[in-house]
Order: sequence, then C-alpha cells, then structure tokens
Amino acid sequence: MRDSFRRMRLGTRLALGLGVLSLAVFAVVGTALTAYMRDYLEQQLGEQLKLIQTVQAKDAAAHGTVRRKPYYGWYTAVYDVSGRSVSLRRPADVPEDTRPLADLARAMAHSDTELMRTARIDGEGTYRLRGCEVEPGVVLVSAAPVEGVEETVERLVTVQVVVFALALAALVVFGRRMLRRGLKPLSDMAHTAHGIASHDLTESASRLPLRADGRDGGREVAELRTAFNTMLEHIDDSLAVRAEAELRLRRFVADASHELRTPLMSVRGYADLFQYAAANEPAERERHLARLRAEAARMGVLLDDLLLLARLDAAEVEAPLRPEDTDLTELVQQAADAFRAARPDRPLTVTARATGPLVLRLDPQRIRQVLDNLLANAAVHTPPGTPVTVEVTAAGDAALVRVADAGPGIPADHRDRVFDRFYRVDKARTRDRGGSGLGLAVARSLVRAHGGDIGLTSRPGATVFTVRLPARGLTDP
Repeated sequence: MRDSFRRMRLGTRLALGLGVLSLAVFAVVGTALTAYMRDYLEQQLGEQLKLIQTVQAKDAAAHGTVRRKPYYGWYTAVYDVSGRSVSLRRPADVPEDTRPLADLARAMAHSDTELMRTARIDGEGTYRLRGCEVEPGVVLVSAAPVEGVEETVERLVTVQVVVFALALAALVVFGRRMLRRGLKPLSDMAHTAHGIASHDLTESASRLPLRADGRDGGREVAELRTAFNTMLEHIDDSLAVRAEAELRLRRFVADASHELRTPLMSVRGYADLFQYAAANEPAERERHLARLRAEAARMGVLLDDLLLLARLDAAEVEAPLRPEDTDLTELVQQAADAFRAARPDRPLTVTARATGPLVLRLDPQRIRQVLDNLLANAAVHTPPGTPVTVEVTAAGDAALVRVADAGPGIPADHRDRVFDRFYRVDKARTRDRGGSGLGLAVARSLVRAHGGDIGLTSRPGATVFTVRLPARGLTDP
C-alpha cells in the first residue's frame, strides 16, 4: 500500500490526505456532538423526573402511595426502608423486575441528597431512576425509559454519518479538481522537462523551448516557474555558446588546414624541382633552396602563432608571459624604429603624452609583438604612403597606446570579427599580401593575458586600435 501510495500523482495524494484529515475532523466533531446531545437529553429527562416527583411526593405523603398515573412506560414505587430491608407499598405501578428500584430506595435511605442513576430492568430495557425521601423511612422511586434518548442519539449519529460521508466525498472530488487545477503549472513544467529530455542537444543550433507564463498557481509556483525559466534560458545560452564555439573550432581547423596546406605544397613542389635540378648549375640550386627556406619560414611563423594562441587559451595551465618592469614609451619607440626601417615609404609619427618614463610590469617581447602586429596591419591594409600615428598616454587608471592610420577604414559589418582567428576583411589576400589573419587575434590574446583589452574604432580616413593596459601594472620609475 505504501508503494502504491508513492506511485500516485501528487494531486491524488494531496486529495487523499485531505480526505483522511477531514475524516478525522468529522469523527472528532461527531463524537463531541453526540456526547453533548446525549448528556443534554439525559439532563432534560432528569429535570422531568424531578418535576414529576415533586407532585408525586405530595401524593405519596397524603395517601401513602401514588395514585396519579405517570407517563406511559414510566414507573413509580414507594418503599418503606428499615435498615437494610425495603418493602414495597401496594398498590404500585412497577415492572416485574423491581430490584433496581429497591436498590435505589435502600441507597436513598442512607443518603443526604437525592440520587439518580441509570439501570437496566429485565424485560423492559434501560431506565433512568431517581429517588427522593418523602418522609423518614419512606422513599419515592421514579423510573423513566431512556429509549427515546437512545433513539434520538441514534438518529443523530445516522444523520451525521450520512452528511459527513457526502461532505467527505464532495471534498475529495472537488478538492482533487482544485488541486489538479492548482498543480497544472507544475504539470506544464514537467511536460516541458520531458520535451527537453527528448530534445536533440547534439545539434549545433539546438534551442530549448521556453515555457510561456500561464495561469498563476500561487506565489510558490510562480517562483518555481521563474526559476525554471531562468534555468532554461541559462541552458539555452550555454547551448548557443557551445554551438558558436563548435562552429568557430570547425572554421579554425579548416582555416589552419588551408593555411598550412599552402606552404606545405610549396615546400613539396620546390623539393621536387630541387631534385630534378640537382645536376644543373649551382645558381639554380641555390634559388630553389632559398625558396624552400622561405616557405619553411612562413610555415614556422604560422605554427608559432598557433602555438602561442593555444598557450594563451590554456593560461590556467601554463603562463607564457615573463613580466618585468618595462618602459612602455621606450618599447613603442623601438617598434616605431623597426617599422621605419622595414617600410621607409610609410610616414610614422610617435607621440608620447606621458611626462616621464611610463614603467609597467609586463612582458616586453609580447607587448612588442602586439605593437608590431598593429603596425604591420596598418601597413598591409592601407595604400602606400598612408600616414600612421602611434600615441602613448597615461589615463590615471590605465596606460593607453593608440595606433591610427588614415586609410579607407574597416566596413561596419567586419569590425566585430577582425579579431577572429584567420579572419580577413579582403578574402582575396594571401599571406604575402595580407597575412594569415592571426595577427590581430594574437594581439588581443596577448593584451588580455596582461589583464588589459584592445578596442577598435573605424571610419573612412581614421582607423584607431586602442591598447589598454591596467593601472595595477604601473610602477614608479
């Protein structure tokens, strides 16, 4: 039975529990009401006996016996009591079994108060007896049947059982309906949960159906609904992030494979040419060897970038940074000098708005790599002769490095993705013309590894990359 009860639905269990509780309440109320009614009717019967005995006592005192007939079914007897012996005065209206009446008369002769008791008379039934002393040694005993009281109590019990049974049935039926309606939001949430369980979460673009707000089931159900929907939204967002990560990973693998395939094919082709040209003049062999070295160098740079990004992604496992106190202004100047030496046709202006050396706790090689990547990006994606400017400032809570160019700018639909790996605004560019698309991704990862960030603003004639390094890295020179 316990297992069957546990397998029932919550609404049914609550309805049955409510029915059992109501049954207990009805039993207590019915018992108390029946007991009260019985006591009340017996008290009323005693009052009637007392009133009748007042008249009968006078009759017995005047005539020796009671001549006035009592109610139908009632008995009256006058006894002479002497010590432990009692004798009935005749004529008397008494039943065949007079022992209960004689016992009450004997007890009344030795009592200072009037006595009343309930006794059973053989052949007649249960009676309510009352005795009173007419004069010393003379006792009047009256007996009234309690059959009317018992019948009234039985009818009351019958009415109570019928009414309480109907009320209990109605309470269980309508209570179950109300509970089912009140628990409907929980059933809806359970249906949603089953739908989620049957949903294919392996799909890259899978989304979970969220339950719309329905009927109100009370404050507790509303709180549960809110928590449930919040959980679903969180799961939905997590699935979206996972799908986006999977898409980016597939795109990353495809782009990396493509980028590596090009130099590998070049190395293979030049190796074949070198084999066939081995018997030719040394100048041709040296030319093929130079191209082999160049392609290997290209592949090495690409692999270095990929390895650096992987190490930055796993920064909680290994930290690829070697921080030391470094003057950021001097580091910017070194990057600018290298840029001028490699691209003398590019006008470059460096502005340092700090009053003195700007010393930070950072990895100079990695920040220098960031600066080189930003300057190279400005040179590759702008026409020849486009001016480039670098500005270094201290903004109180951060050190800022702005790399700006006066080129055509970056289209608005590309600005959010320029920091993605292997992403190129111009899809037709090769690594020789526009790089592999890892420079800005490496720059952003390195800056974030230092606790900073890098931002972009662009419009025709003004594209600005802003590197922000946190103030906690600043130290006094």
